[in-house]
Amino acid sequence: MEPELPHTIALLSRTPAALNALLRDLPETWTSRNEGNDTWTVFDVVAHLIYGERTDWIPRAKIILEFGETRTFEPFDRRGHLLESQGKSLAQLLDEFAGARSESLDQLRALNLRQEDLELRGRHPAFGPVTLSQHLATWAAHDLTHLHQISRILAHQYREAVGPWSAYLGVLQCAGHSAP
Repeated sequence: MEPELPHTIALLSRTPAALNALLRDLPETWTSRNEGNDTWTVFDVVAHLIYGERTDWIPRAKIILEFGETRTFEPFDRRGHLLESQGKSLAQLLDEFAGARSESLDQLRALNLRQEDLELRGRHPAFGPVTLSQHLATWAAHDLTHLHQISRILAHQYREAVGPWSAYLGVLQCAGHSAP
């Protein structure tokens, strides 16, 4: 499927509400636990999404539009959220993410992208040439990856409690993508 920009925006616009509905007012025991060594908590994932809003998606889209392949993106700091989230509550992070996402989507719409713009190429520090279309599709898939990760982190808290049913619960079988 070739993603269409309005469809991508429709998906991206729903992530803050999905996170809010699932996570707001959960006891901290749910949101401060992880899946084991070197994995993230729900709190970490939400903080990471905010950091990405500020440093990745729109900034890199603008680099593609302005510089094309002549300017390589700054490497993304996958732990950049750690300092910025200190001292905040999950409720604050959920509000901050909703505001940051809204602002990002307003900026994306203001770019008035045409189909030919989506084929413009930028330069990723690890992957080399990437199109704006690929970058925007990755933004949506990144959201879905972290929604999946959050469901895994939450389900992990019941890993022992479900007993033999764990064999039938796919969310407990998946072991990917939690490492920072």
